[in-house]
Amino acid sequence: MGHIAPEYLSTGKSSDRTDVFGYGIMLLELVTGHRAIDFSRLEEDDDVLLLDQVRKMERENRLDCIVDKNLNENYDEQEVETIIQVALLCTQASPEDRPRMSEVVRMLEGEGLTERWEEWQHVEVTRRQECERLQRRFT
Repeated sequence: MGHIAPEYLSTGKSSDRTDVFGYGIMLLELVTGHRAIDFSRLEEDDDVLLLDQVRKMERENRLDCIVDKNLNENYDEQEVETIIQVALLCTQASPEDRPRMSEVVRMLEGEGLTERWEEWQHVEVTRRQECERLQRRFT
């Protein structure tokens, strides 16, 4: 659990983009040192899903808080930021929005990530604003 793409859980059908989702979760596990799902975080009123926790930290510009403490700050911040950005692109809810694995490899090598990340951020901001607007409307 936690590595399985949402569309596979709901339909039972997989695609090349289903595997990309799982790869993104694995990248987040590597960077954070946490499991994809951790029910002990419920005790702390925290997100059970690692993906939700990372997305929240990204929105709050606090990605440095989620890096595995066992690294003892012995890591390249730019490399970690790249891995997190690629992971978040890989774990988008819609499979059509996720990159192909060949694109993931290129982004990890430094090609095309900036453009793709800026596009994703724009879409995320628009989506969040729409959600907030709908919440205000129905409350």
